[in-house]
Amino acid sequence: DLIKSLKSGFYVTEVFSQGVDMVTGEYSRGASGFWIENGELAYPVAEVTIASNLKTMFLNMVPASDLDRNFGTAAPTLLIEGMTLAGA
Repeated sequence: DLIKSLKSGFYVTEVFSQGVDMVTGEYSRGASGFWIENGELAYPVAEVTIASNLKTMFLNMVPASDLDRNFGTAAPTLLIEGMTLAGA
């Protein structure tokens, strides 16, 4: 389980706004979710910004094995190391 493997981190449950520069690959979006402490969801977090570069994100992506194929669009949970979190 990816969450249990983290000492601290941010579990994103919702993203909003458009924030990808297709020329430079810079990525920045508003997000809400939960702060992770010692492998557990600690408290809700709202109205923060997550940011990185698309190339860096793809290089630091760790997929989980929780893919649910019961819907038309499916994707596993992803751990992306090294993103910037602002506004928390």
